[in-house]
Amino acid sequence: MTTQSLEAEAKALNDRLESLDLAGRLALVAGLEGRAVFTTSLGIEDQVITAAIGTNRLDIEVATLKTGRLFNETVALIEETEEAYDILIKRYFPEKADIEDYVAQYGMNGFYESVEARHACCGVRKLKPLARALEGVSYWITGLRRGQSGNRATTPYAEADLDRGLIKINPLADWDIETIHAHVAAEAIPVNPLHGRGYPSIGCEPCTRAIKPGEPERAGRWWWENDEKRECGLHVAEATSSIIPNASSAA
Repeated sequence: MTTQSLEAEAKALNDRLESLDLAGRLALVAGLEGRAVFTTSLGIEDQVITAAIGTNRLDIEVATLKTGRLFNETVALIEETEEAYDILIKRYFPEKADIEDYVAQYGMNGFYESVEARHACCGVRKLKPLARALEGVSYWITGLRRGQSGNRATTPYAEADLDRGLIKINPLADWDIETIHAHVAAEAIPVNPLHGRGYPSIGCEPCTRAIKPGEPERAGRWWWENDEKRECGLHVAEATSSIIPNASSAA
């Protein structure tokens, strides 16, 4: 698909998704030609989407990135969620050789020392496994919301991901955190217990802390860095080679 046609399809989808509720948005994507994959970090937003997929038995694959540095609570929630909704959450792991190369160059926790080292860690533990999860995929569903951070404030319902050659679907783009919590309570959706301990956004354990009163939702992610728009690279239009070592093998 050409860049122009991908962007045109994304715009048309964005317009169609705007008027639908969550179940309707997901059902629309599930009915399109081509594979649809939802990648979940098991955060509260992602649990809402997983619940909708499972409850409505939608033809959408669910996948997660087992980085090797997740909280125990997150790991336990994977199986709990599978059992609750009778679904399979496919696990994608980093390559052993990539981890060994990273440790040799930066050390196991070298991501604290520089942004370059942190991006390299996210590259081998998240971006390269994500590339495998999205091979042959036409529609990538995420839990991005506009209220999560300044970097996500203009998140559309559908957007062209030109680097990956697919369309990214953000069915919760217009949901605020209050709506998320109300929906979780009403539907008895299982969530990570860390949310109740001050972790609104949960990533790898060494890179996530609880937030302080009044801080933005994602302030606890890579908190030692100064950039308010810091991201791991999954959802930013950066040159792949600037984040992933040996990027040509992950494209």
